Amino acid sequence: MRLKGFRYPREIIAYAVWAYHRFALSAADVADLLAERGVVVSREAIRLWVNRFGQHFANCIRRDRPQPNDKWHLDRVVITIRGKKHWLWRAIDANGDVLDILVQTRRNAKVAKRFFQRLFTLFGEPRIVITDKLRSYIQPISKLAAGADHRAHKDLNNAIEVSHRPTRKREKIFGRFKSHRQAQSFLSAHDQINLIFRPRRYRLTATSYRHARTDAFSLRSDYTAEMAA
Repeated sequence: MRLKGFRYPREIIAYAVWAYHRFALSAADVADLLAERGVVVSREAIRLWVNRFGQHFANCIRRDRPQPNDKWHLDRVVITIRGKKHWLWRAIDANGDVLDILVQTRRNAKVAKRFFQRLFTLFGEPRIVITDKLRSYIQPISKLAAGADHRAHKDLNNAIEVSHRPTRKREKIFGRFKSHRQAQSFLSAHDQINLIFRPRRYRLTATSYRHARTDAFSLRSDYTAEMAA
């Protein structure tokens, strides 16, 4: 079934968005995959689909996922946009699921408060918060989650370091992000889509992994049916 104003059926558009995020491909790579299947589409159209519908899939995943674990890991990593240093703030729970991201030009207490306020609004008060030794975290955590156990120790935060790796891969493919807005928009969708389409295989048996993959494909089908022009 076609979406109003689009040439191709929603299933093809959804496949392109999934392949782009799941396999760390460029728009040209996805266009080649579709061409091999007889679907001729430009890389510009792929980018349009990803920008238009990537957030749709991310929103559906956020809506349907279980309540996150109450043990949070917070960290930030440097990304370069047009030669200028930016900071990507990311929070994950104890299961490795990304809670939220925020791209900013600074890493001070004001930004730390803004980021933690977003998390607190979305998920309530955590039981444990693990950060590195950046002092900017101290005040917002003590004010917004006074009952939380705040553990500031770099060696405890290895889990979130792993969570940054897909971002580094995408940076290389993009040749750096083009704008602050693009980085925020793309990564907020990319992190969520990877939650279900890239389960942590090393934690699963082969049978469990296949079941998780089947479930992910079923969800993709359901979310494709919800797409709107």
